[in-house]
Amino acid sequence: MRQCKIIVEKHPDGYVAYPLGLKGVVVGEGDTYEEALSDVKSAIRFHMETFGEDVLEIEPPILEAFVAEMRV
Repeated sequence: MRQCKIIVEKHPDGYVAYPLGLKGVVVGEGDTYEEALSDVKSAIRFHMETFGEDVLEIEPPILEAFVAEMRV
């Protein structure tokens, strides 16, 4: 079992969640924060079963994630 960092975004119509540092694209969604996390966890497991556990092996690993906001 491995740890991974998950980004959860709140939108007007629900939540979207996606992991950082996986090879490939994995997204989960739900009406609540918890539903989005559960959905992305299921999607990550399916992704690993389909493509193998090496989808988690990224170098260098992500140590921390930050959210910044700025005007452009």
